[in-house]
Amino acid sequence: MKIAAAFDHRGVKLRERVLEEIVRAGHDPIDLGTDAPEPKIDYPDKAREVGETIRTGAAERGILVCGSGAGASIAACKLDGIRAATCHDTYSAHQGVEHDDMNVLVLGGRIIGPALAMELVRVFVAARFTGEERHVRRLAKVKALETRYR
Repeated sequence: MKIAAAFDHRGVKLRERVLEEIVRAGHDPIDLGTDAPEPKIDYPDKAREVGETIRTGAAERGILVCGSGAGASIAACKLDGIRAATCHDTYSAHQGVEHDDMNVLVLGGRIIGPALAMELVRVFVAARFTGEERHVRRLAKVKALETRYR
């Protein structure tokens, strides 16, 4: 699976570990940068890059890392078809995919360390949407909201 990964200036400290874990899990990272803490990079720009990469089909999923995870999640969810969530625990990282068809994992580089980030990436990329009727029904309602308020 191709996974777009992007980091703002606060998330860059987890960059190497996140990219390494994507490869270690047998997937292909699409590195959208940044690779340095300066100049400061705005998280909405990185959210747009990841979202567009998924929307065009160049990647199936994405990972965003900003300072807290909150801003990047908010920005990413503004793009049609992007279902992003900040996850700082393994249950949410896999359950978000399995039940909610989450396609973007968002991490807070100032909140979690490299070991937890690697574990979260690992469970996120391994998870698959269950396709159970109740989850499909709920996802259809989310898509209806997205369409209605576009």
